[in-house]
Amino acid sequence: MASLVSSLWISFLSLSSVGLLPLLVFGRGGFSVDLIHRDSPKSPYYDPSSTPFSRLREAAERSRARAIYFHDAVQKTSSISSALSSTDNIYSKIIPNSFEYLMSLYIGSPVEEFLAIADTGSDLIWVQCKPCEECYQQKAPLFDPHASSTYKVISCNTDSCSSLPQTSCGEGSQCEYKYGYGDRSLVEGFLSSETLSFDSTGGRRIQVPSTLFGCTHRSNGTFSKNDAGLVGLGGGKLSLIRQLGSAIESKFSYCLPSSSQTTATSRLNFGASADVSASNAVTTPLITGFPSTFYFLSLEQVSVEGQGAVKVKPGMQIGSHTEQGNIIIDSGTTLTLVDDETLKSIAAKVASSVKLPQVKDPNNDFNLCFDVSGVGVNAQFPDITFQFAGGASVVLHQSNAFVEAAQNVVCMSLVSSAGIGVNIFGNVAQQNFHIGYNLDAMQLTFAPADCANL
Repeated sequence: MASLVSSLWISFLSLSSVGLLPLLVFGRGGFSVDLIHRDSPKSPYYDPSSTPFSRLREAAERSRARAIYFHDAVQKTSSISSALSSTDNIYSKIIPNSFEYLMSLYIGSPVEEFLAIADTGSDLIWVQCKPCEECYQQKAPLFDPHASSTYKVISCNTDSCSSLPQTSCGEGSQCEYKYGYGDRSLVEGFLSSETLSFDSTGGRRIQVPSTLFGCTHRSNGTFSKNDAGLVGLGGGKLSLIRQLGSAIESKFSYCLPSSSQTTATSRLNFGASADVSASNAVTTPLITGFPSTFYFLSLEQVSVEGQGAVKVKPGMQIGSHTEQGNIIIDSGTTLTLVDDETLKSIAAKVASSVKLPQVKDPNNDFNLCFDVSGVGVNAQFPDITFQFAGGASVVLHQSNAFVEAAQNVVCMSLVSSAGIGVNIFGNVAQQNFHIGYNLDAMQLTFAPADCANL
């Protein structure tokens, strides 16, 4: 035990000496926390009057809004990076209410508990703080930085401050940030450091000292009163993953249960707990892109069981910029979006395979739908396999590739990215896979799993 404490203390000195954050105090290198889906009965967003159909319709709307945000973020950051000749620009924002998962965290000393958005499409961790001028109303109390003995404001003359996309020097050389959203929502505040804590699923409370986060003092727009902040899980410098760094070997993973398992809890794993070591696991490279927040992959082809494969165009054209990766994996987007040409080819193969009457989606969310009234729960649909670079074939069974959009109407859950320009591998496709991110090795691993019982 003494040697373990000693090694952790040495690690802390090493991290501090190069200005990196932070030392993670945990047992043998890993821990897990609960992820709560926004439609779960455990969520403050839960609506007991909603139906599976209404929830899917709302998720489809959020998916498109989020894809548009991704497009704008890539386009804006690529133009900034071209001007500055830098690959390290951080674009750390969300579209209000476009998320899917929440997580609990504690901030400060003594601690204050918050339920925040967990977002693989954002970097900056932020909460609303006292005093908060012109702030959107939230149910949870505002964080009071003056009541915490471990709170510190970051100077604007630091590398951390320069990692933010839009900053200014406030009174006393404080690093002040400002984010504006497409719908005119905004958040403003000070980049600060504080002790963050998490309740692990093993019953321990994990403390993360000196974590950089945004202390928001002004906000408005379309935020929900249930929103209390955000935990960024993206690939940029200020995300929780990058700040934990070597303390978790830059690894995290999650396992999302099926949408039908509304009472099941997902888990977000860090460090050794994030290892995906199943014998049937497949691995593909994570590709560096703009912004570094997003996790880009290279999708080579999509095949439909018994119908052959469809080649996917390499790269992704965003304005005048071309990404090496051609699809983003994102836990906060429900549906999977692919380019229109690819989608039409996949749909034609699925239509040839499925011997059921085709019908129009009553909500116009999906391109290919079938009438299952004659067969009900016995309807059979083909597997759809996504083959990523490195020979990583991810087989999507019926629950991953088809959804019940209305009574007796089942639709393919792939939709077109036409008019948006960004392809996304969404969370319906990811359900019941243990998915591990290794940011040191820049690898992503998939393994089929029963996520409700993992």
